[in-house]
Amino acid sequence: MHLFYIPGIQSDKIQLSEEESKHALRVLRLAAGDTVGLLDGIGGFHEAIIVEAHAKKCLLHITAQKHNWGQRPYKIKIAVAPTKNLDRMEWFVEKATEIGIDEISFLLCERSERKVINLDRLDKIVVSAMKQSVKAYKPILHEIISFKEYLQQTTGTDTYIAHLEEHSQLPLHQIIPTASCCVLIGPEGDFSPQEIQMAYTAGIKPVTLGSSRLRTETAALAACHTLNLLHEMKRDK
Repeated sequence: MHLFYIPGIQSDKIQLSEEESKHALRVLRLAAGDTVGLLDGIGGFHEAIIVEAHAKKCLLHITAQKHNWGQRPYKIKIAVAPTKNLDRMEWFVEKATEIGIDEISFLLCERSERKVINLDRLDKIVVSAMKQSVKAYKPILHEIISFKEYLQQTTGTDTYIAHLEEHSQLPLHQIIPTASCCVLIGPEGDFSPQEIQMAYTAGIKPVTLGSSRLRTETAALAACHTLNLLHEMKRDK
């Protein structure tokens, strides 16, 4: 079944945008009478039938609805410093959405080489990944803020910082996952010693992702996957 992202569904009659209409009819070769799926980003999975196959305003009628579809009893968050090569960050956002993530925050650190991001482009990548992995919940993307500002907004509870300094760090796969976990990942040059100390002062706990030195985007995805796996193992006990 082909999927479309339609936020804010409030009626059983839906009109696709001109761009989505063209894609549905000319690329996917859909026609009147065909059934499609609609994801609203807040847990709704809707089945709909095409009632008017118009290339500029394809009209749909919702025939079935599922709410809280795929809802999880926990939240996974990653706060990461964007990479200099934005393609790598786009890759992370795409794969994290497919694996399962609730929020992504972007950090401006002392050693950051990228200070701006295009949230609109990243949002489109999120939507595409939602459809690919059939996710009814759309991850939240936060604007880039300074590391200091981020620390002021977090309580430190159930928040972890992964860095390369030789401190006493617990392997991430050994933590006990709670209802909302967040891991902080630094830039290519890692967090500075001052930032690491600031995080400790804020109550954030150090973790390690293993003995390998990982790229920023790889570390962020590894943290995302590990948290998902920990929750799945906890659920299966």
